[in-house]
Amino acid sequence: MNVSIRLLQSHELADADYIFRLAFGTFVGLPEPTQFAGDAAYIQHRWQTDPKAAFAAEVDGKLIGSNIVINWGSFGYFGPLSVHPDFWQQKVGQQLIEAAIACFTQWETRLAGLYTFANSPKHHALYQKFGFNLRFLTPIMAKSVQPSVLLPQGMRYSLLSENERAESLKASYQLTDSIYEGLDLTREIQTVQQQALGDTVLFWDDIGLAGFAVCHYGAGTEAGSNTCFVKFGVVRSGTDAGQRFEQLLDLCENLTLTLGMSTLVAGVNTSRDEAYRRMIARGFRSDHIGVAMHRPNEPGYNRPDVFALDDWR
Repeated sequence: MNVSIRLLQSHELADADYIFRLAFGTFVGLPEPTQFAGDAAYIQHRWQTDPKAAFAAEVDGKLIGSNIVINWGSFGYFGPLSVHPDFWQQKVGQQLIEAAIACFTQWETRLAGLYTFANSPKHHALYQKFGFNLRFLTPIMAKSVQPSVLLPQGMRYSLLSENERAESLKASYQLTDSIYEGLDLTREIQTVQQQALGDTVLFWDDIGLAGFAVCHYGAGTEAGSNTCFVKFGVVRSGTDAGQRFEQLLDLCENLTLTLGMSTLVAGVNTSRDEAYRRMIARGFRSDHIGVAMHRPNEPGYNRPDVFALDDWR
């Protein structure tokens, strides 16, 4: 079998989405595999963000798999990586991983990561072949948000002036760079705004930007119906970081209610143990649990002193 790895094309996005759902739904044993992830979506908007970082696997002119690589400055990850079940066990996934690693090399990515099934030695072994190392578990947590006391609203990126947006992007980079040198979420913030996937909430204190959260919400985004999903959120480390983290969660809950939605979802790596404990105390519960793998085997920003929310699926 001759597998060709090339860039994914715009006219193939629907087929890539179908294969993604079929592959993951089959692996987890859904009775209707193509219903995997419901009305949440991953492929199209990630492709639009950087078409040169979206790869296709082809056999005899037929699309059989895809993988998309995400650039967060000094950190990068890839996914969803999916191969049609008819072509499992034929090293197609390995070739798609090689394409992702070539991307990291070109970008001079300092730390590469991925999220995979915590209970799948098969997946662990596959990624270990390419130098990825098992690190801490990452629960994807959900909370049913109920109207209660008035919560702070913070600032929404979508409502800022152009000058204010520029200042916010600069401040967001300064914040992420302070927790891991070169970590940069500015493209993620802009993508959410430009593609109408959701919004970013920010709050400030006397020192500067205290925290922000990039959120997707609704069908056709990574959230899905009736859900606000925190793609990435972080607060400034140091004294009172725990209190700032609580404030950030308040802002995310408020945004969920403002949107008329009832479920807030966010991932947190358990190496950030205090952040994880605070989410449990607020009523968040694990929907499912994956494991983070790093290349090379270093913590990056998955450390106890960091209060961050993220999801590398």
